[in-house]
Amino acid sequence: MTATVKVTLKKSGIGRPQYFTQVLKGLGLTKLNKTVVLQDTPEIRGMIRKVSHMVSVED
Repeated sequence: MTATVKVTLKKSGIGRPQYFTQVLKGLGLTKLNKTVVLQDTPEIRGMIRKVSHMVSVED
């Protein structure tokens, strides 16, 4: 089994720079309180780090 990480969108991308909304879309987060389960890779961790102020993460 590969490691996974649960990411939940807690703050909206509205009114933020377009870069943040693109990262959220890349993670599959489109609506508030939506939770997605993603593979725990360095690429995904980097994307999460960029929007860490808008999401919550569970390992």
